Amino acid sequence: MTQLTPDAEPPLRRGRGRRPAGQVRAEILNAAGNLLLAEGMTGFTIEKVAAHAGASRMTIYKWWPSKGALALDGYFTVVAPALAFPDTGDIVADLTSQLVSFVHLLTDTSAGRVVSQLIAQSQTDPDLATAFRERYSGPRRAISVEALNKAVARGQLRADIDPESVIDQLWGACYHRLLIPDQPLTEEFVVTLVDNLIRGLR
Repeated sequence: MTQLTPDAEPPLRRGRGRRPAGQVRAEILNAAGNLLLAEGMTGFTIEKVAAHAGASRMTIYKWWPSKGALALDGYFTVVAPALAFPDTGDIVADLTSQLVSFVHLLTDTSAGRVVSQLIAQSQTDPDLATAFRERYSGPRRAISVEALNKAVARGQLRADIDPESVIDQLWGACYHRLLIPDQPLTEEFVVTLVDNLIRGLR
């Protein structure tokens, strides 16, 4: 399983001087993301992130209410480039491209294992569950709704579609195969999935 980023780097040694808050936050997020992808949730701790970022635990808890919430933000920081949603004006091409990138992220890197762990922990961590909806799944869903609505406006899809249901059918199917691997999560599956669904949406 390949990594999106190098293994967690050794703790940073800081010189004297106060760093800007924005820089500290960015370094914490990068450290969190790198550590999470390298070690998973089992090896992810606030203490390790603080050491790698050269920040205090108090600073981290000022911005994140729990280990899970920090892990989620760190995860999204490192995977965001792979989740970009294209806008070429062709909804079939755009959906296929985004879903193929999503599937490769889940299957070709450690991100798939990590997001499975985040989903599992969110069932018992209310702060993580809230963060997951507000910072990850909610914004991702909003981007997809916008893309589908644009396709409707262009006349590529029926005017009476329910974008929320379409999102569940497409990305939900991918998460289903990730979490319940009765069938493989592949690029070919995504192409078939989009083709099957678009037939009913036009």
